[in-house]
Amino acid sequence: MAGREDEPLTGYDPLDCFHEECGVFGVFGSDEACVLTALGLHALQHRGQEAAGIVSYDGDAFHAHRALGHVGDNFGADSPQMARLRGHAAIGHNRYSTSGNINPLMEIQPFSSELAFGGFALAHNGNLTNASRLRASLIETGSLFQSSSDTEVIVHLVARSHQADVTGRLVDALKQIDGAYSLVCVADDMLIGVRDPHGVRPLILGKRDDTWLLASESCALDIVGATVVRDLEPGEMLIIDKNGVRSEMPFQQVAPRFCVFEYVYFSRPDSIVEGRGVYHARKAIGGELASESHIDADLIIPVPDSGVPAALGYAEKSGVPFDLGIIRNHYVGRTFIQPTQKGRTDSVKLKHNANPAAVKGKRIVLVDDSIVRGTTSRKIVTMMRNAGAAEVHMRIASPPTTHPCFYGVDTPSQDQLIAARMTVDEIAAEIGVDSLAFITVDGMYKAIGDMARNEDQPQFCDACFTGDYPIRLASGLSAKRVSHGGSQ
Repeated sequence: MAGREDEPLTGYDPLDCFHEECGVFGVFGSDEACVLTALGLHALQHRGQEAAGIVSYDGDAFHAHRALGHVGDNFGADSPQMARLRGHAAIGHNRYSTSGNINPLMEIQPFSSELAFGGFALAHNGNLTNASRLRASLIETGSLFQSSSDTEVIVHLVARSHQADVTGRLVDALKQIDGAYSLVCVADDMLIGVRDPHGVRPLILGKRDDTWLLASESCALDIVGATVVRDLEPGEMLIIDKNGVRSEMPFQQVAPRFCVFEYVYFSRPDSIVEGRGVYHARKAIGGELASESHIDADLIIPVPDSGVPAALGYAEKSGVPFDLGIIRNHYVGRTFIQPTQKGRTDSVKLKHNANPAAVKGKRIVLVDDSIVRGTTSRKIVTMMRNAGAAEVHMRIASPPTTHPCFYGVDTPSQDQLIAARMTVDEIAAEIGVDSLAFITVDGMYKAIGDMARNEDQPQFCDACFTGDYPIRLASGLSAKRVSHGGSQ
């Protein structure tokens, strides 16, 4: 079945994919701290493309630069901004923004403030589910907010704490919040890293000579020539200063629930997170998907780029050849000019285009990482049929997404998630494929961790597939779309 002919082909729907909210990076003990941070953020660009910021510390003062756009556009080696970011310690943040900000420059992290104990800078990956209640309480008692970010709530809680030192104040603040977070902070000539007790979002410790580093993913350590020391444990706080690294476990221990979608989509394929290689996890998911739902076909074709590892695993398991039936244009940004109504074209081709020589007359299996709203899938299927594919089947390397995320991932509301309102057969008809299958939840667990899902205590956060939210939600958060940590 082809896509609906009466639908205007207006290109990608910005909500028809998942967006990780941000990436964080920290350095302590290098005179090139700002340079290392800029390089680390460049490696983490996939986690947020809207804005970036760096705050450095030279032993006496903080220095900051924050700007809209990509890291390379604002933190070049010869830029005057880099020259001003002096110091042996620095933290950085990449941001994926959502709409509605009155002044987007005020939303860019890291945030830095002069508090009673001195300077304090903070960058955050995640989302606080009770941020609205805390914010309202803080405003009622006199706090003045400069942004709409839930991250600023943490800054105010630290400022109001009566604990004796900065680490005590930070722990006091974090004990008042619910949600998922990985934090990097600079204060009192220390670099501090913290993960929430469930460990939903990643944070990794690295070392290069006498320099210590913190990063959302290992690929950001690779780019600066650092080695991975280890992942921070869920609920762990690392304090790094001139004396080295010390670890504290200040929170009540709970069962870990690392975000399974880091393996499916968010993390870069060359990263190792929680001890698992992301690329091999995605290939294994593709192989399990083939075991569960293979159909006779001539070619396995990935939807680039995120579908490539799973498609390779699917092809290896099924014995069906892998080929590039879709070519991706890597030079298209969000600001690229859109066609006018008069000259309207299928602007999905701004990003993806069919390879007719590969697909004409072939029975193909398209492999993608997920289906969110279905609009882009429908356009890609139509593209394949127009290129002459005899049959178009689709296999998805994640279970049906039926629930929104509240822990640091920008997702549509539940009523806009196609799998929340349609069966698999109905989705297949909607996007125009001859057949459609998703990997099962158990198949995903088997592929990633060689384990079955523990129904009583799941090993990952898989709430977007199961509705099993490990961290309590504020009232009213069950289905509405929200904006998450580091972006709002």
